[in-house]
Amino acid sequence: VSCWESQARPRQRRLAELEQQVLEKASRVETLSRQLEESKRHTGEMQRQLEESKCQQGEVEQQLSVRLRDCEDELARQAARPNQVKYVTEIVEVESSESQQAVAEAQAKSAALQEQLSLQRQLLRELETQLHDSQRTSTQLRAQILVYEGEMERAQGQLEAEMQNLEEEKNRVIEEAFIRAESEMKAVHENLAGVRINLLTLQPALRTLTCDYNCLKRQVQDFPFMLEKAITEAKQEICQVIGEVSSANQELLRKYKREMNLRKKCHNELVRLKGNIRVFCRVRPVCRGEHDSAENMVSFDPDDDALLYLSNKVKLMTFELDKVFHPQATQEEVFQEVQSLVTSCIDGFNVCIFAYGQTGSGKTYTMEGVAKDPGINQRALRLLFSEVTEKAPDWDFKITVSMVEIYNETLRNLLGDNQGEKLDIKMNPDGSGQLYVPGLTEFTVQSPEDINRVFDLGHMNRATACTNLNEHSSRSHALLIITVAGVNSSTGHRTQGKLNLVDLAGSERIAKSGAEGSRLREAQCINKSLSALGDVINALRSRHSHVPFRNSRLTYLLSDSLSGDSKTLMMVQVSPLVSNMSESVCSLKFAQRVRTIELCNATRRQWENSSTSSSSAQALRQTFPRSLSQIWGIRFHSVPLPLMIQVGKSTV
Repeated sequence: VSCWESQARPRQRRLAELEQQVLEKASRVETLSRQLEESKRHTGEMQRQLEESKCQQGEVEQQLSVRLRDCEDELARQAARPNQVKYVTEIVEVESSESQQAVAEAQAKSAALQEQLSLQRQLLRELETQLHDSQRTSTQLRAQILVYEGEMERAQGQLEAEMQNLEEEKNRVIEEAFIRAESEMKAVHENLAGVRINLLTLQPALRTLTCDYNCLKRQVQDFPFMLEKAITEAKQEICQVIGEVSSANQELLRKYKREMNLRKKCHNELVRLKGNIRVFCRVRPVCRGEHDSAENMVSFDPDDDALLYLSNKVKLMTFELDKVFHPQATQEEVFQEVQSLVTSCIDGFNVCIFAYGQTGSGKTYTMEGVAKDPGINQRALRLLFSEVTEKAPDWDFKITVSMVEIYNETLRNLLGDNQGEKLDIKMNPDGSGQLYVPGLTEFTVQSPEDINRVFDLGHMNRATACTNLNEHSSRSHALLIITVAGVNSSTGHRTQGKLNLVDLAGSERIAKSGAEGSRLREAQCINKSLSALGDVINALRSRHSHVPFRNSRLTYLLSDSLSGDSKTLMMVQVSPLVSNMSESVCSLKFAQRVRTIELCNATRRQWENSSTSSSSAQALRQTFPRSLSQIWGIRFHSVPLPLMIQVGKSTV
């Protein structure tokens, strides 16, 4: 059967092709018939239009003939008038203007009729031309119709002949296929008998294969569920292990952070007891218009805020400080770290906070800030006012403010009237060993409004200029000196603390800043004073017997903040620009050297009434034996922090 079918397929395809050709011929005949009908319809429309144009032409000719006859009759009537009338008319023309007007009107009317006659004749000629064109078009259409009819007759004859040939071919092919089919059917029946015998023998094997196939099919159907179940169990085990590892990591991280915070707290307490200078670092953000910043030049440790990493020529440098502020750190966050030092001023300690760094690194912004976001200076005074207000019932405080700048190694009074007056640094004659500046203007402030007025006056008098590195570069070292003197109304205790807020001028390279003339002299004086500050730091680190404080006005004025019993904080400002890499490295190395300096134990400056002091000292001697005082290092005139002893109402 399959062999017969394979042999019969070409014949069937041939029959299908012949039927397709017959259908194509029939569709072509239908197309020609439609075209012929459209031609007939178009010819009928043209004939109808021709008849309508003939009717219109007849009507127009009739109207024109009527009007022509009327015009001829009118002309005949005018010609038939007697001569007497003409003579009278001529007489009227001579004697009457009305007769002349009537004649003119008649002539105008005659001319108008002549013109209409010529127009009607021209229109008649145009209509005749259109009629001839229509007749010629009709003749052409009739000829085309005849051609189309002939073509249709020829196509119909060809189609009938082809249909007859196809029918004969179809009958012949069918007969041949029938004969072949009979012969092939015999062979197929013979093959079918053999196949049936084979089927009877293959049925048991087929049943076995069917059973095997069904088993495999069930296994294949069950495999995705088994695989999904295994994957789910594996995922659960993995998630459980990951959760256990994550919880263990979280616990380790928590313990690590707790130990780090404890280590930092102990370190800070040790630093405070030793009297080391605390060093903070603040990295300023990249400003608009600065395109040479490197994304990974400055990096931070996410778990330790005291580490700063600097990538210098593919070399990673690590700097460990007391605190590192990110570029996104706010003024409030910076002040929270330094406010404990500020409040120590109320307790009678000398405190110094100064900003150090190159030009354009953000020192003035950190110390002064802007109107909407003030810096350390204004926030420190506001904090002092709030603390004073809280202690107001028992203490009476007086806060005085003075501002001085060191410009070209000359002290200038920023709050005074005479800016040209030269000031000098001298030793206080009261025997306290403190330095002071004679003639320096001091203002007593009692409210934030007083602070703003003082700052505005000081900023207006400070020396600034524009360089290649900074549009408003500070050309001097500015010192805001705040003195807090307090008296306890109940015990008579007196405390006096001094808070020095120093905005150092930025170090700069002459080649980069492009300083010339007076700017060059200013830069040289700034670099000289900062170099003297570095010499003092090196002498303090090496514990030299002589520290060169007097080499510069800056170091001499800060001598009581860098030695003795003061609390000192250095805020190092760092720029994130690649072009400032060398200056940033120098600033951070200098900061690390400053951090290792050990000052004397910070002590509180206070006085009390003589009777109270003697009784307190006597009570203290009776309370603590000499051996214990020697072990703890207690002195009855000063007690190392944080040990404060209360005896009765007196504090020693």
